[in-house]
Amino acid sequence: MTTMELSAPRPLGLARHSLALAGRSLIKTARNPEHLLDVTLQPVMFTVMFTYLLGGAVAGSTEDYLRTLVPGIMVMVTLFASMQSGVNFNDDIKNGVFDRFRSMPIGRSAPLVGAVLGDAIRYVVAIVVLLAFAAAIGYRVDTGPLQILAASLLAIALAFAVSWMFVLLGAVMRDPGGVQGIAFIVLFPLTFGSDLLAPTETLPGWLQAWVDVNPAAQAMQAARGLLMGGPVAGPATATLLWSAGILAVFAPLAVSAYRRRS
Repeated sequence: MTTMELSAPRPLGLARHSLALAGRSLIKTARNPEHLLDVTLQPVMFTVMFTYLLGGAVAGSTEDYLRTLVPGIMVMVTLFASMQSGVNFNDDIKNGVFDRFRSMPIGRSAPLVGAVLGDAIRYVVAIVVLLAFAAAIGYRVDTGPLQILAASLLAIALAFAVSWMFVLLGAVMRDPGGVQGIAFIVLFPLTFGSDLLAPTETLPGWLQAWVDVNPAAQAMQAARGLLMGGPVAGPATATLLWSAGILAVFAPLAVSAYRRRS
């Protein structure tokens, strides 16, 4: 049997290998829980800071502000968590981690896909910490468990799609610091250029126009509808379409850049 035959993935082989390597990533995270410090501290920090600094001024009370803020922070913290996929990927390339996989009879893209899938645990941790802390300071969901799950899945879907943008950066840039710097430039307009902190109608016209097309703002509106009750179909559909579009563009670009670099 030739080397080419050994390296050629069987049907569904890429999916199987990717899931196996995603499991490896989860084990690595479990053995190094300090890697989750950002997604455990950021939800608490953002919730406390925004609620008690802006709640009274924007909504009249912290209780009312929490109702609209928490769904928005759910989207925000998952998007910030997605940045780490690109940073970790760049760091692993520099340290030669992916070089070890090239001699294995697995799909060339499996290590990359597995690493990104494994990072999804970060989104789950961020959402769980956020909802638990928000409940501790008085936040209550107006709907039910299925709506909480749906809002969480929408936030995770968008973050997973956006993570491929950062993986592409990780594949083409020389150091993790550069990936992180550009990731913040991308994330700030997405997260803060929205109705996260203030109602859209209070924003200037040019910013309202951006909010209307911003995928993060669409996800926040869908999450509010699911957790508070209200319109869901429009913003949820927009979120899914944005997620699919971002994934369709940036995942192939990231895989191609990784193959060229490896």
